[in-house]
Amino acid sequence: MYIEHITSPADIKPMGMDKLEILCDEIRQAILTKLSKFGGHVGPNLGVVELTVAMHYVFNSPVDQIVFDVSHQSYTHKMLTGRYHSFMDGTISGYTNQYESPHDHFIIGHTSTAASLACGLAKARDILKQNHYVIAIIGDGALSGGEAFEGLDNIAEQGSQLIVVINDNDTSIAENHGGLYKNLKELRETKGQASTNYFKSLGLDYHYVDDGNDLEQMITAFQVVKTATRPIVLHVHTKKGKGYAPAESDEEDFHWHIPFDIATGLSQPSSHKSYSELTGEYLLNKITEHSELVIVNAATPGVIGFDPEQRKQAGKQFVDVGIAEEHAVAFCSAIASKGAKPILAIYSTFMQRTYDQLSHDLCLNDNPAVILVFEGGVHGINDATHLGFFDIALTINIPNMVYLAPTGRHEYFNMLDWAINQSSHPTIIRVPSTKVQDYLETLELDYHHPNRYQVTQQGDTVAIIAAGTFYSLGQKVSDQLKTQGITPTLINPRFLSGIDEKLLTDLTKNHQLVITLEDGIVSGGFGEKIAGFYGPTTMKTINFGLPKAYPDRYHVGEYMKSIGLTPEQIVDKINKTLK
Repeated sequence: MYIEHITSPADIKPMGMDKLEILCDEIRQAILTKLSKFGGHVGPNLGVVELTVAMHYVFNSPVDQIVFDVSHQSYTHKMLTGRYHSFMDGTISGYTNQYESPHDHFIIGHTSTAASLACGLAKARDILKQNHYVIAIIGDGALSGGEAFEGLDNIAEQGSQLIVVINDNDTSIAENHGGLYKNLKELRETKGQASTNYFKSLGLDYHYVDDGNDLEQMITAFQVVKTATRPIVLHVHTKKGKGYAPAESDEEDFHWHIPFDIATGLSQPSSHKSYSELTGEYLLNKITEHSELVIVNAATPGVIGFDPEQRKQAGKQFVDVGIAEEHAVAFCSAIASKGAKPILAIYSTFMQRTYDQLSHDLCLNDNPAVILVFEGGVHGINDATHLGFFDIALTINIPNMVYLAPTGRHEYFNMLDWAINQSSHPTIIRVPSTKVQDYLETLELDYHHPNRYQVTQQGDTVAIIAAGTFYSLGQKVSDQLKTQGITPTLINPRFLSGIDEKLLTDLTKNHQLVITLEDGIVSGGFGEKIAGFYGPTTMKTINFGLPKAYPDRYHVGEYMKSIGLTPEQIVDKINKTLK
């Protein structure tokens, strides 16, 4: 096999077209072999094999600098840059990472960033009077993100050499949403000759390739745009999932896929419903009862288990805004301001993309939108690019925001009912990222008196305030303390955006120590609010949670132990503090 012996892009430059075609076939098979075992982004990577081989054949990486938007289509790039074996055995992730290789320039896992990053690389090159090419590869789905427009707009203004490759496979994770896709369709249908051209309207030069999975066409196209001295867009029409029938026929399902059987494309079905599936069922039932409900999502309908049929069933009460989380939050704020009830479903990692809208457009106006945050905490997505560690600290300190942390299924849907029915404040609910189960038959939430915590076990000496998915950890700590003769008070705070001053004051009567457990970073988090309240008193406090760091592809049990979050480690620290 050729691919096993490729140590750098220089190795493919002497190869003839026949060998390069074989290499493409080997890469495609390697992608399927790897992903069938480990899971990953199937369709995006199968679609850019020829594009990536051609790019490395024509250009000289790492001298020429290449930036992949999202970088979930960079598997071929990784194989061609000396990382075939470590990629295949799962040692490295699929995302670009400058600490792995000089051929990567950034760690990238969020979308719509490549144009901005490439614009900066070109500016640095020009300021330093260097001479090399800068290339950004952006999928058509990423163009719906506002930063993509901002980057392209400034690339045109900057005016120096830069190549923007638009990998247009006519889909995002699901179907594309947004007005600009009408123009992309027109450009594809006219083979780039349409009188209206989004890219030219920005002041960018333009070149079109109709078959981006034809290696010769791609080599020729890159040779053409290589001669450009000003910014140019290379618009390439590719087929998502190219060469693998299941991925070609079901582009949405195979955008990202769990391990599967290559022969059939099938995976082992789960015997249990997830919180995503249960939420989707709940919301479909709710919209039949409440015409004022609007379910909003930013290009990831799978977050609530909405397949194409369910999206069709929801009709106009489901809105996919594309990869535009900032717009989604402002959009929801406006909907809520007039008495309708928007419910935004979003992954925790993408909350970071819309802080200003959460603060200014939503909370400053105190509009009662509902936001469901998925995959938060240590049990969520474990790649450094998609961690859900930061949403608690990010949002609980915004005025007017109500942040709820359910412990399990019953409490989650109780809170969701409450959030939909109340009209006082914007509300975030952190959907558990563990397997579906019930810990508590929670008390009803009080519309008029938020921030009332729930005491689930009355004790003394030690109080354990265990939030959300870490409530079960609090139970285990409590059980161990009981074996030592201490029955602690166990508390489910429910509200993380405020503190129950009366309860906390009452604890000072017969408790020496209060510990907090939260499934997010400690710095700026919920626990520090408790510690701050007790600052002027003699009450001792310990805040347990996640460190301010970017762990990558960790094993949950091992990581929890490494940061001192096993029940045994917590009890040991409690005992040392009491002594």
